[in-house]
Amino acid sequence: MATTTSRRSVMTLFTSPDSSYSHRVRMVLAEKDIAHEIEMVDLDNLPDEVIECSPYREVPLLQDRDLTLYDSLVIMDYLDERFPHPPLMPVDPVNRAKTRLLISRVQRDWYSLISGLESSDDKVANAARKDMRASLLANAEAFGKQPFYMSDEMSLVDCLIAPLLWRLPKWGVKLPSSAAPIADYATRIFNTKAFRRSLTEAERELR
Repeated sequence: MATTTSRRSVMTLFTSPDSSYSHRVRMVLAEKDIAHEIEMVDLDNLPDEVIECSPYREVPLLQDRDLTLYDSLVIMDYLDERFPHPPLMPVDPVNRAKTRLLISRVQRDWYSLISGLESSDDKVANAARKDMRASLLANAEAFGKQPFYMSDEMSLVDCLIAPLLWRLPKWGVKLPSSAAPIADYATRIFNTKAFRRSLTEAERELR
């Protein structure tokens, strides 16, 4: 559940330097040009505020006046609803539901592989690389249908996908020439002002 706090008067995001979960929240903040402060944290030495407010002792964690949120998807939804322009979710219920399904699929199909991709066990990491590559290729056509992922405008789905694609070289996931729609999509997203502003110094060094 969300917690309440009155410690900070300015919206503050506690984030790690190189986490796709934190990155996707930073991308929403950048796309909406929301005034905020960033508190970079060491995951091995979390500040008391994170320990006290997050039952899972993890980031990202958002403090906004008397509200504290500690789940990245909840944070993204909150930011989109509190700061509605530009909208990152469709207004009508049908397309909104379809977008939520896409978010669920990205979570289940791709984000679920991150722990394996970053595993120190070569066998586990290689299996995750193979699964990520195969899953992306199976969806390659969808990346080329519209300027953004299955949409003419940027959505929360893009804010989830972009941090993953940025990290593919780090994870050793190489895509063939048949994945051109993915590469073209990545180029479009990476060149947006929001994505460039969302990067930490550590993330810039990934490429």
